[in-house]
Amino acid sequence: MIKLSELPVSYGKVHLPAKVALVVTQKPTSGYNLITIEWFMRTSLQPPMFAISIGESRYSHECLQANRYFNLVFPSLKMKQLLSLCGSNSGRDMDKFTVAKVEYIQGKLNKLPVLKDAVACFECEVVSEIRSGDHTIFIGQVHYSWQNEEEELFYYQEKL
Repeated sequence: MIKLSELPVSYGKVHLPAKVALVVTQKPTSGYNLITIEWFMRTSLQPPMFAISIGESRYSHECLQANRYFNLVFPSLKMKQLLSLCGSNSGRDMDKFTVAKVEYIQGKLNKLPVLKDAVACFECEVVSEIRSGDHTIFIGQVHYSWQNEEEELFYYQEKL
């Protein structure tokens, strides 16, 4: 029987397992930043677009306000430690690419890194943004896509 419950309890029941992704941004000065996100979706096939939701207090939000490009990275199983590092630390305090020794190639759009171990990577240009409470939804048009058929997609789930 369905019954009224507190939001955190209901949300905890429905969000796992979850797809997670990494977002690569360019820092306002120089260098790149990574953030682990769960809130993203496809929004259009023609032209291809993705939306990502970034908290206004996050360093990546500042990066996206300064530089209007991002790479949406779908991680492989071998990227679990990188996902944890990028979801638990701020790019204001560390260079995540250096700390994690991230291997990448230079992308085509604005030269943002394309992570070598990813399952897929989409190079996006921000074409619109919408404020949503304490987050901003950045809508990016995909200009280039990359795929690695040798890797398996990572899903976040509770330990059994």
